Amino acid sequence: MTDAVLVHTQDAVAWITLNRPDAMNAINEDVRRLLPEALATADADPQVRAIVVRGAGPRAFCAGADIKEFVATPQPTAYRQARVHRHWIAAFDRAVKPVIAAVHGHCLGGGLEIALACDIRIAATDALFGLPETGHGIIPGAGGTQRLTRVLGLGLALDLVLTGERLDAQRALAMGLVSRLASPDDLQQAAGDLARRIAARPPLATQFAKEAVRSGAELSLADGMRLESDLCSHLVDTQDRVEAALAFQEKRPPRYTGQ
Repeated sequence: MTDAVLVHTQDAVAWITLNRPDAMNAINEDVRRLLPEALATADADPQVRAIVVRGAGPRAFCAGADIKEFVATPQPTAYRQARVHRHWIAAFDRAVKPVIAAVHGHCLGGGLEIALACDIRIAATDALFGLPETGHGIIPGAGGTQRLTRVLGLGLALDLVLTGERLDAQRALAMGLVSRLASPDDLQQAAGDLARRIAARPPLATQFAKEAVRSGAELSLADGMRLESDLCSHLVDTQDRVEAALAFQEKRPPRYTGQ
């Protein structure tokens, strides 16, 4: 039984930890199998309203793929078919609840692809980001070329992918790769505070807002506006919307149930 990925739930937040600190949390077959399972379990848990993904140990969020698995050369057709039908990173796209990446230390290759697959990225000031794959004779293969382009735009994405340049946390913040910074000592607290702040809001509204933003980004403005209107209309008669209005009128904390 491997413990390459750990899950702990507290205060409506599921903490998913990449737990290979001796290998800088490098992605091996256990991580590829267990991380999607952990995400699916947390997403299906009615007590969970936000998810945080983090790395164990002081050195890395995730340093990328485990190089030990690169020795053997797979047959290309079989390799591609396996990735098309069961790519592990797609688990992030299936998550309904908001997912936050709490990034410290090295966040390279597949590690950055994990962070990019999350909805929000908060980084410690010691974080270092990069996609070094082209220097190893490959390209990012878990969404890096696609998600980085959607986050930073075409020019910056091409610059980083083609050069393999590494970004420190301050530059990552300035470019919009991450949205918040914290000191290394404060990162876990800051990520937990952010997750609990989101978890305290009406869960259906949070999930629908995530869908509107993520799905709408792939649509034309007109189609995105229709999606937003449709999702908004589904929230009008929810108990949480009524509770929010009553709590405001009665000057008391709201009690949201997700209904």
